[in-house]
Amino acid sequence: MRPCLTPLLASLVPGLAAAAAADYHELLTLRPLPFSQLLASFNFKSNSSIADFEAHNFRLFPRSLGQILEYAGTRELHLRFTLGRWDAETWGARPWDGTKEGGTGVELWAWMDAETDQQADENWLTLTNALSGLFCASLNFIDGTRTSMAIDVKPICDQSGDCVLQMEQTIDMVMDVNRSKRPRDNPIPRPPPTHELVCDTSKSYHDDDHCFPADHLNGQDWTLSQIFGRPMKGTCPLADAQVPPVCLQVPDSRVVYASEGSAEIKDENGMSRCYTIPPQSEFALVLPKSEAKTPEEAAKELVEPVQPLLYAERSFTGHGQEHGGVQAILTNPNNVEVEFVYLESLPWFMRIYLHTLSTRISSSAAPTTNSSELIKQIHYRPALDRSRGTQLELLMRIPPRCTVFLTYDFEKAILRYTEYPPDANRGFDVAAAVIRTLEPQVMNLRTTSLLLYLPTPDFSMPYNVIIFTSTAIALAFGGLYNILVRRLVGADEVASPMAKWKLRNLLSKFQKRGIGRQ
Repeated sequence: MRPCLTPLLASLVPGLAAAAAADYHELLTLRPLPFSQLLASFNFKSNSSIADFEAHNFRLFPRSLGQILEYAGTRELHLRFTLGRWDAETWGARPWDGTKEGGTGVELWAWMDAETDQQADENWLTLTNALSGLFCASLNFIDGTRTSMAIDVKPICDQSGDCVLQMEQTIDMVMDVNRSKRPRDNPIPRPPPTHELVCDTSKSYHDDDHCFPADHLNGQDWTLSQIFGRPMKGTCPLADAQVPPVCLQVPDSRVVYASEGSAEIKDENGMSRCYTIPPQSEFALVLPKSEAKTPEEAAKELVEPVQPLLYAERSFTGHGQEHGGVQAILTNPNNVEVEFVYLESLPWFMRIYLHTLSTRISSSAAPTTNSSELIKQIHYRPALDRSRGTQLELLMRIPPRCTVFLTYDFEKAILRYTEYPPDANRGFDVAAAVIRTLEPQVMNLRTTSLLLYLPTPDFSMPYNVIIFTSTAIALAFGGLYNILVRRLVGADEVASPMAKWKLRNLLSKFQKRGIGRQ
C-alpha cells in the first residue's frame, strides 16, 4: 500500500499583494491519480488589512493567533504538520509546487522583528511555547539544537510595507478510492465479485483459465459522498460567491455528472473544470466508470502528471555504532540544467566530517561533466554540543539528464543517560532535507526523514543491580544479625516466670512510695 500524504499548512503572512478589504476564499481541488489514487486539496484563505489587525478588529483572523504573533514580534509564520510522503515518480510534481508542505512531522518557519540575536531567540522561545499550547503539539521542544537559519529563504512580504495580513490553510490528502468505496462497517478488504472483475487482455499470459486484473481501470469511478462519507451541503456564507468552490482536474472528454442547479465552468486548456454550488443545498459530483479498454486509452482520461524538476532521495550508509554516512541521490530528469539550494539541519550528536563531502555523477551522464564543479557555494555552521545543531547549505547545479550522488560521513556522539527519550531503542529522528530550486523555476521539495540509531545503554541494568544488591544485603544482614544478637541458653538456665513477677511487683511498690512522699 502506498502511504498517503496529509500536510497541514498554516501560514500567517503579513505580506503579499495588498487587499482593499477583508475577504475569504475556499477551494476544493480533486485530481485523479494513477493506480486508483485521488488527490483532494483543500485551500482556505482569508485576508485582513494591517489597520484592522492593529486595531484588534479580528473578523476572519483568529484572535488567539493574532495576539501570539503580536506579543512574540513575529512578522511572518509558516507552520506545517505533515504525515506520509509524496510519490513524485508516480504522481508527478508536488501540489502547489511544494511551497505548502513540510517534512514528516512538524516544521516551523518564522521571521522575527528583533534588534539583536538574543532578542530574536527570546521571541522564538515565546512563540514556540505559545503555539505548543494553542495547537496541543510539542512545539516547545524546538529549541536551539533543532533550529537553523536558512540564508537563501526570503520572506514573502516585500520590503515596501504595502502588505496585508493573510492566513492560508492547505490540506492535501491522497486517498485510495477502492478503500473509500468499501462499506465503513467492513474493515476486512474483499476482492470484487467475479462479474465485476475486469481482465487485462494485453498480457501475453492471458487465456480463458487465467485473469489478471487491469490496474488502469480500478478506482477511476467515485462520488463525493463515497470519498468523504457525506454529501457536500452548500458553501460558507462568508466565502466569495464569484470564486467556484470545487474544481475537478480531468480532461474535457471525460463524462462527469453534477447536481442540478450547479454550473460547470471549463478551463481553456481542456484539462480542468470548476463548479458553482447553490447556497444551502446538497452538491453531488459523480465520476462514472471509465470505458477505456487498454492502458493507453485510460491514460488519456487522466491529466498527465507534470514531471518535477528534481527527484531527491536520502538514506544512511555504513554500519556500526560509532560512525556512519549519508547519501543523497539527486536526479534531474529534464533537458535543462537545474540550480537549487540543498539545506540540511542535523542534530548536534551527528558530527559530520566536512572533508568527506563529495559528489559523484552516474555513469550515464555526459563524459564532459565534472563532478567537482557541481557545488557552487557551501555554507557550513558546525554544531556545538548540546547547544545547537549542524547546518549544511549547498548551492548546486545539476546538468540535464543526470543523477548525482552526494555523500558525507559523520560520527555518532555519546549521550548522557538523562538525554535519552523513553523510546530510546526506536532511534532518533533526523529532519528531512529541504531543497529549493532556483532555475528554471522556483519549487520546493523535501526528502524523507531518517531514523538514526545511537549507542543505547541497557537501562534495565541499574534496576537489576539494585535488586540484586538489596537481596544480597538482606540475606547477609539477617544471618549476621542472628549470629551477633541471638544467644542460645539451656532451659534450666532461664529464670522462672514467678521470680520476674515478684521483682516487677517489688519495683512498682518502691515507685509508689516515692510518689507518695513527694
